[in-house]
Amino acid sequence: MKKIAITGNIGSGKSWVSLLFESLGIPVFYSDDEAKRLYSRPDIREAMTLRFGTELYGPDGQLNKPYLSSLIFNDTSAMADVERILYPALNAWFDDWAEGQDAPYVLYESAIIFEKHLEGRFDGVVMVTASEATRLRRVMLRDRCDEATVRRRMALQWPDALKCARADHVIVHDADDEDEALMCQVRAVDAALRR
Repeated sequence: MKKIAITGNIGSGKSWVSLLFESLGIPVFYSDDEAKRLYSRPDIREAMTLRFGTELYGPDGQLNKPYLSSLIFNDTSAMADVERILYPALNAWFDDWAEGQDAPYVLYESAIIFEKHLEGRFDGVVMVTASEATRLRRVMLRDRCDEATVRRRMALQWPDALKCARADHVIVHDADDEDEALMCQVRAVDAALRR
């Protein structure tokens, strides 16, 4: 079975496009969602607490997401440590999940495929792109944050043009809702990946 990465910078709409692939019967592994589930696994929780302290988890045992975000978006070594702890388990989980699927290919959705040099793990990469203005507006609305905060997050990712040049397929998603042009692009990529 083919394993395909689907990526895009913050606010590009890659999750929406992933849902469109799901509507065509393609299973999607949402890496951020799956990573969040891993934070509660005892071995991961222990390693994260050792590295970042007991304030990382609340009294209810739940991950303190705002605290973790403040650490990883302001300290590259903190981000590297989270990845060192989490990625081996996440990669193994994805491989097991993919083996259990019955489809011509599966998608692994992640914003940082190229930044983390993960493209070699996949049989292809689909890049979802949108204009900077569109991405900025989407994230400010979605996360209820200011422009400076979004721009700091954008700065952590490679430019769209560089990612598009390295991707096998590019989908442009500047509209804010599902329009026929977007679905046509998804169908065309799906057809190519099924071959």
